[in-house]
Amino acid sequence: MRRCLAWSVALVVLCGLAGLARADEAKPEQTLKGTLACAKCVLHEKDATHCQSVLQVKDGDKTTSYYLTDNDVAKKAHPKCCTKAVENVTVLGTTEEKDGKMWLTASKIEFPE
Repeated sequence: MRRCLAWSVALVVLCGLAGLARADEAKPEQTLKGTLACAKCVLHEKDATHCQSVLQVKDGDKTTSYYLTDNDVAKKAHPKCCTKAVENVTVLGTTEEKDGKMWLTASKIEFPE
């Protein structure tokens, strides 16, 4: 009986660890194209207390706003969109939903020529 209980506990622990390992797997990068603007200076969002780059992607009648996480790529691109929105910007990165907003961690941002 003790062996059966020990094996059951070990199995539960291993399944839990396997689930954690899957949660930590890298998210696939995707390419999004849209309008890049500053949430505070261009979009005048009421809850924007500081400059924040936002990529607005249109899909038919629906527009999704992706807030760029503060990393070196986003910081370097922000001056180009702080005073004026830039259309046809392509961003490569990973997305996630957090606190009711979509967040985009950019690894590459390309502006139109």
